[in-house]
Amino acid sequence: MLDELKKDAAERMAKCVTALRSEFKRMRTGRASTALLDGLRVEYYGSEMPLSQVANVVVEDARTLSITPWDKSMVQVIEKAIHKSDLGLTPNTAGAVIRLPLPPLTEERRREIIKVAHREAEGARVAVRNVRRDAMNDLKEMLKEKLVSQDEDRRAQDEIQKLTDKYVAEVDQVLADKEKELLQV
Repeated sequence: MLDELKKDAAERMAKCVTALRSEFKRMRTGRASTALLDGLRVEYYGSEMPLSQVANVVVEDARTLSITPWDKSMVQVIEKAIHKSDLGLTPNTAGAVIRLPLPPLTEERRREIIKVAHREAEGARVAVRNVRRDAMNDLKEMLKEKLVSQDEDRRAQDEIQKLTDKYVAEVDQVLADKEKELLQV
């Protein structure tokens, strides 16, 4: 029973770190990455679709993304979606291929992105601590119902705290890696 509780807490904490990593992939760093367009949705025959389901997105070079729609009539729709997004990118269209050149980031923009990264990391830390709180509340319930002894409760609390410390440190490491990546020129 305690093992299941610890395993569940560890899995949920790991998901918090994974969610942070995927959020960081969407942040623009000056290098081309298809993950930048993961959140972009386009109008396709009356419904909103992810860009990856209506076009092929590839990294052409270090600073250029290339989008090739499967349906040629989608070129204008995709351009419009890129303009409306908060990416701050201007598409260049050549026939049925849309190219997205990524301009180099200014120092000021890098600092802004780092601030956003810090907020995202703090959100991940809070999520990890919320998992800890839930696990501790479950432990209190088990102790109250006499399903575990006080010694087992204390040991389990210590182990859950160690898990929390481990995942908070992992969040800090992911943030440090992203900061380093953002500050590279």
